[in-house]
Amino acid sequence: MPRLTYRTSLALCLCLPLVTSCAIGPDFLRPESKVSSQWLGQPPTAPEGAPSAEQNLAQWWTVFNDAQLTSLIERGMQANLDLRMAQSRIRQARASMGIAGADLGPTVNTDASLTRSRTPASSTRSEVTTSNLYQAGFDAGWEIDLFGGLRRGVEAAGADLDAAMESRNDLLVSLSAEVASNYLNLRSLQQRLAIARQNLKAQEHTADLTRQRFSAGFASKLDVARAEALAATTAGQIPLLEAQARQTIYSLSLLLGGEPAALLEELTPDTPLPTAQATVPMGLPSDLLLRRPDIRRAIAKLHAATARIGVAKADLFPKFTISGALGFQNTNSNALFNSAGSFWSIGPALNWPLFDMGRTRANLELKKAVQEEELLAYEQTVLNALREAESALIASTKEEEHRKSMAQAVAANRTAVELATALYTAGQNDFLAVLDAQRSLYTAEDALAQSSRTVSTNLVALFKALGGGWQTEEDAGREGSGS
Repeated sequence: MPRLTYRTSLALCLCLPLVTSCAIGPDFLRPESKVSSQWLGQPPTAPEGAPSAEQNLAQWWTVFNDAQLTSLIERGMQANLDLRMAQSRIRQARASMGIAGADLGPTVNTDASLTRSRTPASSTRSEVTTSNLYQAGFDAGWEIDLFGGLRRGVEAAGADLDAAMESRNDLLVSLSAEVASNYLNLRSLQQRLAIARQNLKAQEHTADLTRQRFSAGFASKLDVARAEALAATTAGQIPLLEAQARQTIYSLSLLLGGEPAALLEELTPDTPLPTAQATVPMGLPSDLLLRRPDIRRAIAKLHAATARIGVAKADLFPKFTISGALGFQNTNSNALFNSAGSFWSIGPALNWPLFDMGRTRANLELKKAVQEEELLAYEQTVLNALREAESALIASTKEEEHRKSMAQAVAANRTAVELATALYTAGQNDFLAVLDAQRSLYTAEDALAQSSRTVSTNLVALFKALGGGWQTEEDAGREGSGS
């Protein structure tokens, strides 16, 4: 009868995995977010006749049709140190998931030992004896995941892996936008340098003309001083712009994982500021929930926090394990594996902490509070994503209007310079009008160059806010299917 009871209990323990299909703790459900059905602003329009952008945003920088910009971004995605660290964190998370998954299966260990012992003489034995004991065998253990705590741990580790991958994707979005913004700023600075040098040349010519007129008695010393002051002021802007351009190249080198001077030879030659030649695939506000990596990461972190509630709750219940051992021992190494020297053991065990001063329940409350925090963080991330997209949208639209106005201002100021110079040369106007016209022209041209840069960088910010720059074709298809 005792043997039957033992076998029955062992059989029941071996059948426990068959009844562990459910895991305690809350199942993760993707939170619902209420977002508007349409954008508040209108997307910026492309030049007439420009091609439409593709519906996915995987390579939005190609709308600028600049091979050098594309090359910089692609190289940055390979060499950027932050991205390489993110890749390391993904490998860490994947290894942690493997560790968690290993807990679901049994563990088997082997051991072997040799013990040499000395027995002293006694009243019954007159001689000191020395003997050897050889041992070799296996031992195994298996925790039966009856209440699903281990499986919840695997689930949490998988969600951690998802979060690490989305962190990398978020870095890709930020990196591509930062490289593009710095590149556009560099080309704008080079354009502003060209404008400053052109205006300086014109202003120096005016100063020379004024000095000649002064020598001939047709201009005052005040006119000469004013002309020279204007030229000197413009000349003083050039070193500042040159320094900013050099610093921008240094920033781009760092983004590509290189030393400050790594891109000097490549980027120092002037190149026109690229402009986008495509429309923006805005989609719907709800698309951000599927597309933006920071939102996807927030969901993964919420998933992990929810699963860890199950891990903590499982600690309230008993843990069942099956352990066993098989081995051989003998004083003679040649007879070590004889059946006479074999030993074995197998049996179930139960471990259930009955009193721990409330530690387990406090840990459960802790995990619930963490899950609540992650839920609030998700909601905040969604709201911030909507704000960024709407802000980038209105900025792009209004800056284009500003650029058009500045282009008109430049045209009007050029006309004013020509008229003021002609009237002054004919003696029909004061020299101050010429200086004011030249000063206004330089200010307007510089403002137009900055506005053109801002139009492009605002477009970059819009693509970033929409979560573009990390998707593969497979990812884009999955977004489109809503999975």
